[in-house]
Amino acid sequence: MKTEKVIDHIVDWLKDYADKAGIKGFIIGISGGIDSAVTSTLCAKTGLDLLCLEMPIHQAESQETRASHHIDWLIGNFENVKRQAVDLTPVFDSLIAALPAVENEEDRFMSLANTRARLRMATLYYFAALNGYLVAGTGNKVEDFGVGFYTKYGDGGVDLSPIADLMKTEVYDIARFLGVNQDIVVAPPTDGLWGDDRTDEDQIGASYPELEWAMKMNDEGRTVSEFSDRKKQVFSIFKRLNAANQHKMQPIPVCTIPNDLK
Repeated sequence: MKTEKVIDHIVDWLKDYADKAGIKGFIIGISGGIDSAVTSTLCAKTGLDLLCLEMPIHQAESQETRASHHIDWLIGNFENVKRQAVDLTPVFDSLIAALPAVENEEDRFMSLANTRARLRMATLYYFAALNGYLVAGTGNKVEDFGVGFYTKYGDGGVDLSPIADLMKTEVYDIARFLGVNQDIVVAPPTDGLWGDDRTDEDQIGASYPELEWAMKMNDEGRTVSEFSDRKKQVFSIFKRLNAANQHKMQPIPVCTIPNDLK
């Protein structure tokens, strides 16, 4: 990958999109992870306004620290960057208290994890509307179009996606080129939705390099029967998640009414 040229291309694309939309800048949620760090840095390089939101919900201290240090780094390097902290933990707890109780709390763990992402999306759009900004997405290619590892109408609810045509490994290449803080570069990727230290690999069952390989094999029309051992396992994981999450990757289905019924 021609890293410097890719960076210039994304920054120019962001500026052009904002200019045509008549928008003053961007807003992004900073999680302490590699994707939000890279996306926010690319947005900052446009010279347009960038508002970085910190939105903890029972967040691990290490994630909050990495997010805060990254915003400090952005502000120290770009005059167009501002920060806003919003503690969503009380909001999340109040919502849980208002919802009907369930017999087994584990039955709603996934629903509550996705609810965290959707509360953050609503918060981002609140500030975006106040300031006339676009919400910048942080999804990369293997997450968005490979395994669908994001929350529908949560972190998937954005106005534009600057890095969605980049594999995760390419995002890391850009991070190193941009000088993103090392603690973010070396941190195991996590969606931060569970209030514990589980990583993306723990949840998915495969690493991002493995998933990128599987995505490439899938694009080439390969089948599970062609592989064995770990490769067969990884390819099976990819195929299962890709099929299950097509509802995230495809446009919303519309029931078309035949003309003779109108």
